[in-house]
Amino acid sequence: LPLPLAKACWFGLVVAASVSILAISSQIIDYKYDTFFSPVLITVLVMGRFLFREIQLGQINALITFLLLVMIWFWVRAGDRASIFAGGAIGGLATALKPYAVIFFPYFAIRKKWPALLAGSAVLGLAVFSPALFYGWKGNFRVLGEWRSSLAASTPFLFSSQDNISLIGFLMKWTRDQSLSLVVYATIAVLLGGLVLFLILRGRHVSRAAALDGFLLLAMIPLLSPLGWDYTFLSFTPAVMLICRHYGEYRPFWKGFLVMNLLVIALSLYDLVGSQLYATFMSWSILTLNFLSLIGYLAYLRIKSYA
Repeated sequence: LPLPLAKACWFGLVVAASVSILAISSQIIDYKYDTFFSPVLITVLVMGRFLFREIQLGQINALITFLLLVMIWFWVRAGDRASIFAGGAIGGLATALKPYAVIFFPYFAIRKKWPALLAGSAVLGLAVFSPALFYGWKGNFRVLGEWRSSLAASTPFLFSSQDNISLIGFLMKWTRDQSLSLVVYATIAVLLGGLVLFLILRGRHVSRAAALDGFLLLAMIPLLSPLGWDYTFLSFTPAVMLICRHYGEYRPFWKGFLVMNLLVIALSLYDLVGSQLYATFMSWSILTLNFLSLIGYLAYLRIKSYA
C-alpha cells in the first residue's frame, strides 16, 4: 500500500483493537449495566492513558491483547472443542506477532486444552518458517539468527531505561547492578510462576475460571517481559476491570488501598505532574509496584472462589 494509506489502515486497526479490549473485557466479566459503580468507566479512566499512548506510538500491543482476549472469550462464552481449537490458533497468531504471548502455551497444557496447544503450535510453526517461501531454508534460519542476535545485543542496554517498568527494569533502577538484578528477577519470576500455577489449579472447579486465568496471564506479560515499556501495561486492562467488578468483595482497608492505587496510576501523567516529578516517579518505577499489587487482588478473588 502507499505509505499514507498504510498509516491510516494501521491507525484504524490500533484504535479498533483498543476499543475492542474494553468491549470484550466487559462481556467476559459479565457485569450488570444498571450498577452505580461501572467497572468499564473506572477502567477507562485509569487505563485510558496507556491505550492512548499505544495509539499515539502506533505499537502492536493493543492488537496482541485484543487477539488474546478473543481467545479467552471463545473459551469463556463457548468452551466446546471447536472454540478451544480456534482460540489456540488465535493464540498462536498472537505469539507469531509478538513472542511474549507464548506465556499462554504452558497454560494450554496445564488445563489440558490439547486442541488449543496443537492449533497454536501449528500456527506459530507456520509463521516462524514462512520466510522460507521468500528466502529459502538457509535464509529463513539466517533471519531467525539475526533476530536473536539483535535482541541479545540491544536488550541489556535498555534494562535501566526510565520507561522500562518490567520487574527487571525495576530491579535495575534500585540496585544499579545487572548481575544482581538478573538473579533477583529470576527468583521473583519463579515465585510468580508458582503463584500463577497455584491459582490456575485452584480454579479447576470455579465457573468461568478461564476469565481470571487469562486476565492473570495477560497481567504477567509487562512484568515478566525484559522490556516492558509503560504503555504495555494496557494488557492489565481486563484484570483492572475484573477487580473493579468485584470491588464489593474486598475488605474496607483493601478497598481504600485499591482506590489509592488506581488514583496513582491514573494521575501520574507527564502533563499533570510536570517533567521533573514525572522523571523521578518513573526512575523509582512506582508503576511496577502499583500493578504488582493488583496481582494480589486477582489472587484474592481466586482464593475466595469469586472468579
